[in-house]
Amino acid sequence: MLRTERLNMRPSLRADVPSLFEFLGDAEAMAFTHVDETLRQCQRRVMVHEWRRRRDGCAPWIVSTRQDDRIIGWGGLYQDPFDPGWGFEVGYYFHPDVWGRGYASELVSAALEVADQQLQLPEVWAMAHPENPGSRRVLEKAGFGVVRYLEERERFLFRRSRSAPADI
Repeated sequence: MLRTERLNMRPSLRADVPSLFEFLGDAEAMAFTHVDETLRQCQRRVMVHEWRRRRDGCAPWIVSTRQDDRIIGWGGLYQDPFDPGWGFEVGYYFHPDVWGRGYASELVSAALEVADQQLQLPEVWAMAHPENPGSRRVLEKAGFGVVRYLEERERFLFRRSRSAPADI
């Protein structure tokens, strides 16, 4: 389990899926990304990502508050098994009740620490919908820069390169 100042992050369990479906299955909450139409579809997506954790060394985490351990999000560092080819990405999905509290920034920071320190990835990618300025701010604050607009996906593609360690 990873911890930040306000969050707990851990691998997903099948038992977590109903809590995740509350927002991953909510068309309004997921307006700028993929919506799971059914609980079964949500379970499949979450469990396939967990299977990939063993291969890739990362997958989206369950995000809960340290205060009461309530599940409020799902995200982190991953390679998307449903849309391969983008490399390691950072993504985040939160329950609308907690939007605007800085949790996405906290999650992205933890994910980038894993990318840099554990996996030593040369770069990490991300995408943000043009009508979601909050997501774009989260990425820019974390050091991501826009690479280009992906017209076919209606998203901006972002990249963050790992800084080379200072020579001592």
